[in-house]
Amino acid sequence: MQHNPPRTQTVSANRKLAILMEVNRATSRTANLDEALDAMLRILQESYNIRSGAVFLVDEDRLKLKLKASIGIRKDRAKTDYTMNEGLTGRIAETGKPIVVPQVSKEPLYLNRMSSWAPEEDSEQTFIGVPITLDYRTLGVLFVNLGYSPKRNYDDALNFLLLVATALIHPIQLQRILTLERQKLQDENVLLKQKLQDEYSFHNIIGNSHEMREVYEKVTQVARANTTVLLRGESGTGKELIAQAIHYNSLRREKPFVRVNCAAIPENLIESEFFGYEKGAFTGATSRKKGRFELANGGSIFLDEIGDLSPMTQVKLLRVLQEQEFERVGGTETIKVDIRIIAATNSNLEERITDNTFREDLYYRLNVFSIYLPPLRERKTDILLLADHFMLKYGRSLGKTIKRISTPAIDMLMRYHWPGNVRELENCIERSVLVCEDQVIHSYHLPPTLQTAESSNTISELSLEDAVIAYEKELIMDALKTTRGNRARASRLLNTTERIINYKITKYRIDARRFKN
Repeated sequence: MQHNPPRTQTVSANRKLAILMEVNRATSRTANLDEALDAMLRILQESYNIRSGAVFLVDEDRLKLKLKASIGIRKDRAKTDYTMNEGLTGRIAETGKPIVVPQVSKEPLYLNRMSSWAPEEDSEQTFIGVPITLDYRTLGVLFVNLGYSPKRNYDDALNFLLLVATALIHPIQLQRILTLERQKLQDENVLLKQKLQDEYSFHNIIGNSHEMREVYEKVTQVARANTTVLLRGESGTGKELIAQAIHYNSLRREKPFVRVNCAAIPENLIESEFFGYEKGAFTGATSRKKGRFELANGGSIFLDEIGDLSPMTQVKLLRVLQEQEFERVGGTETIKVDIRIIAATNSNLEERITDNTFREDLYYRLNVFSIYLPPLRERKTDILLLADHFMLKYGRSLGKTIKRISTPAIDMLMRYHWPGNVRELENCIERSVLVCEDQVIHSYHLPPTLQTAESSNTISELSLEDAVIAYEKELIMDALKTTRGNRARASRLLNTTERIINYKITKYRIDARRFKN
């Protein structure tokens, strides 16, 4: 193998500088690596008179070289990947050193696997290959084939190609960074979708009452179908949570889930929010905007408070339900969509139909599969489960170790009528965790609404003496519960004597034995 024999220069220094500037402009003009490498090879072919050339990049495992760009080579016959140290190209990548072969016909290591030279047809040619390196790490290999000339200055040609290879470092690194970021986003997207599916699996919805088991059964039946679902129930019963469970357990789980609160959008904006608008449709419409139905294409749209829609919007919604098509505000193009409708209301739609405030035909379109969510007062057995869940949830978020809810506090939770349903219970427990300074939520940590007889529908005449007795009894029962009925430990916990504890237990007729288990 011959390396760098001295020859006279055939391309002027000024011309090489101009070529390098052109290569730098071409590679920095685009973020697409394929376009940058193709542009560089075209410049070398047109301005430096190469017969053929190629760029190989080292794969992530650093075991192979893969063809990234080429010129003057028949790709159908060319070898598109090499192992490290295979042929001249593999040796350059393995050693990180350039190789010059003035006459390829005399070099046994020149394997011609790129089919860039036909000995019977082509004249002798020269091979020059250089590594593309950054911080002593080989990123790839650039090689070119030139017509053989005994007057060529190989030192000069080699230095020139090393400079060209240096210009390729930035676009290669940029491509690798973009690829890593794209892969990271894809991985995060997969994890997020999996988290959403796990989080909104109906198995994670809290409640095991008979009423909620009926809800789960209906969700299971309808989730994998495309049937329109109408969720009915009071405010705060968890209609949006059930809607999410239906979507994330359906065949549309990979597609968007778009929420729309019909009651929160002003009447004059609801049409443009639903269907979008074209540029210039009205004052301030400086660009086209997609509506919620278009954004939900392929997935599900959740229309909360559907009963509050105006009659005009009801007509347009009816068309979307029937035809799955609409026009943007100010536009004439008909947009076809494939969406699943999940609607929710706390209104009595039958009464609204009688009052002529809700269209009967829209009602029958929405009420294909109805799911009723019972209020919390009708599923009392779920209150403690929900309270424990929210206690742990807000304990973690607020950095507090709350272990349980005291028996009197549980009694208060069970007696209350919960007009705000699960949402009110969640707010109640969040507030209690916030003000709790020990590991147990007591009755006095609960909001005043639960401690007021009038608001909890538990009006009773209670004297100051009776209130003190009730509070003292609660403290003793709580201490016995903590110590599993051990009176001596309970007295120490309350900073009093065992004799006084025994007296109080007898006085208040507390059965200490039931706390042993």
